Amino acid sequence: MAKEDYYELLGAQKGATEEELKKAYRKKAVQYHPDKNPGNKEAEETFKKVSEAYEVLKDPEKRAAYDRYGHAAFQGPGGGARGPAAGGGGGFHDPFDIFREVFGQQGGRSSGGGGGGGIFDEMFGGGGGGGADRDGADLRYDLEITLEEAARGVEKEISFRKAMTCERCTGSGAEPGSKRVTCPTCRGAGQIRRSGGIITFTQACPTCGGTGQKIEKPCTVCRGEGRTPQTTKINVRIPAGVETGSRLRSSGNGEAGSSGGSSGDLYIVLSVKDHELFERQGDALFCEIPIKFTLATLGGSIEVPTLFGKGSLKIPAGTASGTTFRLREKGMPSLRGGRQGDQLVRVQVEVPTALTGEQRKLLEEFARISGDAAEPTSKSFFEKAKKFF
Repeated sequence: MAKEDYYELLGAQKGATEEELKKAYRKKAVQYHPDKNPGNKEAEETFKKVSEAYEVLKDPEKRAAYDRYGHAAFQGPGGGARGPAAGGGGGFHDPFDIFREVFGQQGGRSSGGGGGGGIFDEMFGGGGGGGADRDGADLRYDLEITLEEAARGVEKEISFRKAMTCERCTGSGAEPGSKRVTCPTCRGAGQIRRSGGIITFTQACPTCGGTGQKIEKPCTVCRGEGRTPQTTKINVRIPAGVETGSRLRSSGNGEAGSSGGSSGDLYIVLSVKDHELFERQGDALFCEIPIKFTLATLGGSIEVPTLFGKGSLKIPAGTASGTTFRLREKGMPSLRGGRQGDQLVRVQVEVPTALTGEQRKLLEEFARISGDAAEPTSKSFFEKAKKFF
């Protein structure tokens, strides 16, 4: 079975920075850690895969080899491990070692005995009193654009509110000149234990939030949070070819982290307005235009609208109403690159509803010459259809 792509396993872009890779791994590792999914073999297997992916991508040499050769970079002629990722004894390191490396002293399997730290401290806000950082939350921004903007690409300025680093205390949460002191409740441990019969529960200290320290004098602006809600503006470049549901990531433009944590990301979710003339299906555009019955009969050329200006369409003589024509590469550009889509034009033949005397006389003469004057064309059809009733 083919191995899964390391970047997809982590939920990271191929050009992600070291910090972005680490952040992506933290989220996935906590989500699939066996302690959080007891008895779930599928989650444990995913945890191992995610750890293996991060072990390779965090190392510049291994990552360069993977980007160039894929999984083949770590396989010998017979399919066994080789190269820098194989390690001294072959294969990859223990996934729990990788976890502990990222989360510090936390991250081993929990023993269920209420010992210090463990995976649940990271999940639920505990810690060993070291002032663990807290990453900022990711944010979502819904943005509506026109079909023309989706076809050409556009740059938009968006404005939104988010938690940003407090300017007065620069994110420390402490009033300038103040300092952090040992938490009097947990005495620096960051945790308190509560007994419930034969079971002892360990939880984050409610006074210090698991940091083991308390701010001597909280900042008067952010009240010790280290962040304040502010309105910010950023420019977003929207590539040509996007569609409703397309999602763009603006790295680091989510909420600011606290206690040294990294900022979250901003996800811009796009929706494309309905167009009064064009209907989109994938990379193709559809439109319907009326033409004169004389043009449909005699043939000729007409100009038709496209999203990129006017286009010329040749109408063959004898064109029936409902005929669809194709304008090559006048549709939507492909977001993945390659050939641009086509525009499909359906023509509807207009029948005149009011005729002048001269127009009527000429049409009657045409009908007489064509043999249509005596009997309507539809009569022969109904004569043939009688046998079906």
